[in-house]
Amino acid sequence: MPELPEVETIRRQLAPRLHGRRIQDAHSHWSEKFTPAKDAIGTTIQALSRKGKYLITSLDDGRELIIHLGMTGSLALTPEVPDDPYIRAWWQLDGDEFLAYRDVRRFGRLRCIPAGHYDTIPTLAAQGPDALSPDFTAEGFYQALRNSRRRIPTQLLSQKPVAGVGNIYGTEALWIAGIHPAKRRISRSAATSLHAALLEVLKAGLANGGTTLRDYRNADGGEGRHQNALACYGRSGQPCLRCETPLQHRVYDARTLTFCPECQPR
Repeated sequence: MPELPEVETIRRQLAPRLHGRRIQDAHSHWSEKFTPAKDAIGTTIQALSRKGKYLITSLDDGRELIIHLGMTGSLALTPEVPDDPYIRAWWQLDGDEFLAYRDVRRFGRLRCIPAGHYDTIPTLAAQGPDALSPDFTAEGFYQALRNSRRRIPTQLLSQKPVAGVGNIYGTEALWIAGIHPAKRRISRSAATSLHAALLEVLKAGLANGGTTLRDYRNADGGEGRHQNALACYGRSGQPCLRCETPLQHRVYDARTLTFCPECQPR
């Protein structure tokens, strides 16, 4: 699933190219997850922002077109609608361009709502501060973690302690901070270390244009480069880059998580 670095890469590519563009027409797959694409017809795009893994398109009529890429979603500006069976929605813009939304597995979704009214999108309404926001503080992060009995990775994936982190960057951050993925409680100092590690890996992922393991493509159709910099995720059986102990993986809460048994003691 695209995480913060992947979604933010797409946002940065598209935001200046969509600003001030009028949506002249739209089409969508029949599923109600995608039909809201047509609700934006006749509006002008004022801005493209992001919170966590959600793209938020501000429209000139006081509404927002919310775009979630799901597991396999991508966006691209094209001169014509691609001849592709996985295009789930498209918007015709002035200037004879199309914004195409491709989603192979159809886990993404679209909504067009009054600006800021996220009560009908529970996962957006309930998520915590964006990881790149000043609101994401070490102390606030610790307080959010200590109020749950779930495993730390599961808490991260819930988006409630911090928005934008998924399995890839969460695994990397836990390795950096030396925290075993089975742990349910951590100290304030460990939470501070994990906070710093999350910022480190997310900023590195963003600098590398995201991580492409299989499906992710940016708005220009290119792959990310951060898969070449991963220290822990997907490296089970290979030597730890710190201590050379073979990395292991276990399934916790239905997620396969990789860790170093030496650097991340349970």
